[in-house]
Amino acid sequence: MNTTLTQKRTKKYRRKNDVSLPNGITHIEKHAFYKFQNLKSITIPNSVTKIGYSAFTACTSLKNITIPNSVTEIGYCAFSGCTSLENITIPNSVIKIGNCAFSGCTSLKNITIPDSVTKIGNCTFSGCIFLENITIPDSVTEIDAYAFKECISLKNITIPDSVTKIGDSAFSGCTSLESITIPDSVTEIDAYAFKECTSLKNITIPNSVTKIGNYAFGDCTFLESITISDSVTEIDQYAFAGCTSLESITIPDSITKIGNCTFGDCTSLESITIPNSVTEIDQYAFAGCTSLESITIPDSVTKIGNRAFIGCTSLKSITIPDSVTKIGDSTFDGCNNLRINCSKFFSKTFLKSLFGVNDISIDD
Repeated sequence: MNTTLTQKRTKKYRRKNDVSLPNGITHIEKHAFYKFQNLKSITIPNSVTKIGYSAFTACTSLKNITIPNSVTEIGYCAFSGCTSLENITIPNSVIKIGNCAFSGCTSLKNITIPDSVTKIGNCTFSGCIFLENITIPDSVTEIDAYAFKECISLKNITIPDSVTKIGDSAFSGCTSLESITIPDSVTEIDAYAFKECTSLKNITIPNSVTKIGNYAFGDCTFLESITISDSVTEIDQYAFAGCTSLESITIPDSITKIGNCTFGDCTSLESITIPNSVTEIDQYAFAGCTSLESITIPDSVTKIGNRAFIGCTSLKSITIPDSVTKIGDSTFDGCNNLRINCSKFFSKTFLKSLFGVNDISIDD
């Protein structure tokens, strides 16, 4: 008996609604049931150990499936685009779930990942727009890029202590996500990880995290407060850009540079503490922070980049220390009510050129 079920051998099932596979099949190969749009249910025997690449991709009528305890691997895109799939049980025998395995399963509401799985791969559940609950076991060490991207119904998720990395765009566009707990085991929050999580209000970054990637929390428009631990040494560009509800933030002493547009368009940001460890404020760092009234730049800063405070229309006072030797173009453009306190290192004419207006007051 041929134990491999190929696309050629499944032709006889193409028009059937219900399929029961014979015992003895060990592998369901790639594209075996690809776009079998009449298929509503399938019984997989205990002899199957692997479900291959795109085996059930775009089976748009498939509602329920039980994967037997014999299966150890669910392949790349195995069930992607199964838009009617509401429930699926993954047994403890499964040790690998391939990238995009359940992406675009727009009717899937709940899923439990077994303890045997160590990684949630790239795009595994992306676009599962009705997914409300998911349990991630302690065995998982990595949540890869786009894993839950645009799961717009996902409200809460607990990341176990075993996870060390949250990948690029892992939860980006999860617009209903209200709370998430990041454990002490996580060392890196990659780019776009929580971008456009527009219901997320508070988040604490634990002492284990050393890097916050670019756009990691960009456009989290309901984010009111965030606690950044002293372990963080790098906050990439645009990390908090567009967080329009963020009112205050304390940057830890471990940070040496405030990157490009890190807090750009944080329109509710009223106060910020810059520690003595910071040596550079990059371009557009606080651009468009229209509620920011005052800021003290510490003696450690040597460079303020182009347009760093452009459009900070409420900024009334700023102290530039003697340590600053370079101020970029249009740094304070649009800050029409600003009074600058600084040394005579910079001339009044030069400082006025940074604003784009002349009716400002400068104290030497």
